[in-house]
Amino acid sequence: MKEHDKVCDAGSTPSIKRSRTRRVAAHTCQEDEKGSFSHASPAGAQMVDVSGKESTARSAVAEAWINIGARVADKLHSDGALAKGNVVETARIAGIMAAKKTADLIPMCHPLSLDVVEVTAELLGRRFRVVARVSAEGRTGVEMEAMTAAAVAALAFYDMVKSAGKGIEIGPVRLLEKQGGKSGRWDRQPCR
Repeated sequence: MKEHDKVCDAGSTPSIKRSRTRRVAAHTCQEDEKGSFSHASPAGAQMVDVSGKESTARSAVAEAWINIGARVADKLHSDGALAKGNVVETARIAGIMAAKKTADLIPMCHPLSLDVVEVTAELLGRRFRVVARVSAEGRTGVEMEAMTAAAVAALAFYDMVKSAGKGIEIGPVRLLEKQGGKSGRWDRQPCR
């Protein structure tokens, strides 16, 4: 089991702790060291200029969890599919397609030529877990592509099973690791 698989219980709903200056999601257990927003300027939102950056190998892994409840889980465990067809394969394909369309969905993302997009999905009891791995050679990271792949795969899963139960809940969707670029490697740390 990889370290990022051991993070906080993904089935729990994260609580938000408030401080005077910022909101910190309790389930993340860490904050960004820089504390700045690269896509914001006094003039408004902007696309970051990456023309001066070195092209390096970039990769990212993200996950999404879907709490599906007993009724939907039992149906999937017994049949492997619902009326709309193979749920897992449809979710995987949707995630792969979404990674390739991230720049069309997220306004300040750079269009990237992706080398690899892998989306795996598994049913774990009453929860469904999607893991998206994305790699590219470029001047900017692929975190948003991995997060988009995981999130859209979860939404496609929801679409496939919503007729069997409306109480399905998606979350968390989160980055597990990233590599490449000036900041190097980042891994989500287990909660203490």
